Amino acid sequence: MPAWEPAEATAPDPDYADRLDRARALLRGRRIVALTGAGISTASGIPDYRSPGAPRRNPMTIQQFLGSPEFRRRYWARNHLGWRHMDAALPNPAHRALTELPGISGVITQNVDLLHLKAGSRGVIDLHGNYAQVRCLSCENRISRHHLHARLEPLNADFAARIADRGAVEVAPDADVVVEDTTDFTMVDCGTCGGILKPDIVYFGESVPKPRVERAFTMVDGADALLVLGSSLTVMSGLRFVRHAHKQGKPVVIVNRGRTRGDGLADVTVDVDVATALRRLVAP
Repeated sequence: MPAWEPAEATAPDPDYADRLDRARALLRGRRIVALTGAGISTASGIPDYRSPGAPRRNPMTIQQFLGSPEFRRRYWARNHLGWRHMDAALPNPAHRALTELPGISGVITQNVDLLHLKAGSRGVIDLHGNYAQVRCLSCENRISRHHLHARLEPLNADFAARIADRGAVEVAPDADVVVEDTTDFTMVDCGTCGGILKPDIVYFGESVPKPRVERAFTMVDGADALLVLGSSLTVMSGLRFVRHAHKQGKPVVIVNRGRTRGDGLADVTVDVDVATALRRLVAP
């Protein structure tokens, strides 16, 4: 993890309305690409890792997932119980308002929840993949998460019942739930070659596929401005697009609860929730 850390919870900027008016004036008449993070989806019931007030969480790294069958069992057990929560999540007013933003030409999202697609946004790049696909690390065969669930469900009826008997469980950000005892969970391998199955999601410590990064840069190149929504820009996978737009002299607007790693590159920063910001930005 980088040394930079997002700020602790603070009150929203009391001048947020004036800042949003400045942002709207700056964006008016321009082709806009939005870069979105977890802060746009929390109102849909999907928790995040870094927003002010969020509990400290330790996401699984790619090294852990690849290095230990026990870590893989733990991940898939938690995901088996929690992925339906993400699958059932619906777009919130922020997702819907973004589709109505004048000049919006595309969305680069760091989220894996597919909520922009559900809301009707066009030109969406899922930078970190999405929860709905699973791939084999050996033969690259891909299956849907629904298909994998159909294989896992009959093998883990007792596991699911045991967890259900405990009552409500805490949902974590990456389509899983917080469960510690997963030793009785049964995982399956690739039905084609017997290889390791992994969600088609970019893990911490893993690189975003180069062709996907190039498509995102091309999208920023074709826009006149970059609007960041609900991301602390802690990791380079998102921050690099802010740096790229700034280097090209394109306006950058950042809306986020708490400070971000890209604030020094932005023309306007607004500390307010994303839905409030978008309501003002789309208003006639």
